[in-house]
Amino acid sequence: MPPRVRAGFTALLPALLLAVSAWGLPAARPAAEKTSDKQPPPITEGQRVFSCGHSFHYFIPPILSDMAKKAGIKDHRQVGTSSIGGSRVIQHWDVPEDKNKAREALRAGSVDVLTLSPIHLPDEGIEKFARLAVEHNPKVRVTVQEFWLPYDVYDPEHPLTPRKVDHNAATIAELRKLHEPYFKGMDDHVRDLNKKLGKEAVFVVPVGQAVLALREKIVEGKAPGLATQEDLFTDAIGHAKPPLMALAAYCHFAVIYRRSPVGLPMPDVLAKSNPAHGEELNRLLQELAWDAVTHHPLSGVQAERK
Repeated sequence: MPPRVRAGFTALLPALLLAVSAWGLPAARPAAEKTSDKQPPPITEGQRVFSCGHSFHYFIPPILSDMAKKAGIKDHRQVGTSSIGGSRVIQHWDVPEDKNKAREALRAGSVDVLTLSPIHLPDEGIEKFARLAVEHNPKVRVTVQEFWLPYDVYDPEHPLTPRKVDHNAATIAELRKLHEPYFKGMDDHVRDLNKKLGKEAVFVVPVGQAVLALREKIVEGKAPGLATQEDLFTDAIGHAKPPLMALAAYCHFAVIYRRSPVGLPMPDVLAKSNPAHGEELNRLLQELAWDAVTHHPLSGVQAERK
């Protein structure tokens, strides 16, 4: 290009870029930050799942298996679990080598989805597991369960300190404000991990968001069979009763299989718990789970575009 032409082109470049923006075309992102607007297709093949978690999580595997079966997904397999009460993920990583079934399964490349559930962040165990998982299966997905705050209190330093709590006392607005820093910390941590890994391998399962939505429905009198927020919990810390268990498992199902749980038959955990937990409640739990998952930017599942 002749010097005078090149100089003219350089002078026009800002205007051209403004024109591109005006036409509605997205500005280029750095390679590491590019995202796809294409909705990934639902997963129809059964996934091999390994789960590491505490008592807000380790009820998930059998319920998830029941849901996959009822959805007609063949060959869903729970290849293993690591259950430690009140645990951080690093505690599952630090299990002695000869007893560490999670690391063994990941090294064998026999895991499609690894589900993790930290009490609070930061938790270096998530990155250690994610790196090992990706090393032995580049297509692996690592999910991190966002949960509901123990005792309805945000206390990263002492989350398990016993407290008296009335789960019906706080308004939904107050609960959302309490959960905000926890949700933000989770999102920031997952984004940072994916940046380190150079790919989207770690995803959020937004159980906490779905729980807040369900509690709001209860307050509004729109949750069949659930009269008060206390009906979701067995104790002050917030261990889950069957409706909350089912809601959490629906969130995991939606993220793992990238498909809506709406319309699935009632899971056994709900059907066997209480006659009041009827089909209307089951449908509500499914809808709330799908809404939370499709509106969370890090779930790997996008909301359908109108």
